[in-house]
Amino acid sequence: MASTSRTRTGRGRGRGSGSSSLPPPPSTLPLIIEEFFIVVYEDPLVKKELLNFFADYLDGQEPAKVYLRAADCGPRLWTVEVLFDGQGQMYLDKGWEKFAVTHGVDFGCYVHFKYEGDDVLTVKVFDRTMCKRYYYSDNEDTDDESDDDVKPCIHPL
Repeated sequence: MASTSRTRTGRGRGRGSGSSSLPPPPSTLPLIIEEFFIVVYEDPLVKKELLNFFADYLDGQEPAKVYLRAADCGPRLWTVEVLFDGQGQMYLDKGWEKFAVTHGVDFGCYVHFKYEGDDVLTVKVFDRTMCKRYYYSDNEDTDDESDDDVKPCIHPL
């Protein structure tokens, strides 16, 4: 019976040298932060600090406002003013309280943001048990809302 032997060719998971098909080490990859969570540890109705990495991702662009959209979209985007402290910190300010109250943001909630471009952030709110909160409608009229805060919801094609 003839014996067969297998030789390694440097492919696969071995620690061969000089394989150009391997990805670069993580420290050389660009940092792209388009989705992130914040955990609400303090008053959910005061301005909210976003991750430094997200502010860095905006690459010096400091929008005066962003538009928040509930993940299921609804008929509106919520206008929220943005503050920058000059030291890389970015905060959701005026308009955040109204969004937070309407969407049940409370102590211990996890808030997921996804940057869609054009200053739009899609938002999902999860409770303390990590269950996603769902809402029937985002278009209930209240006396304190104005059309200036509303931007039409546009679904991507």
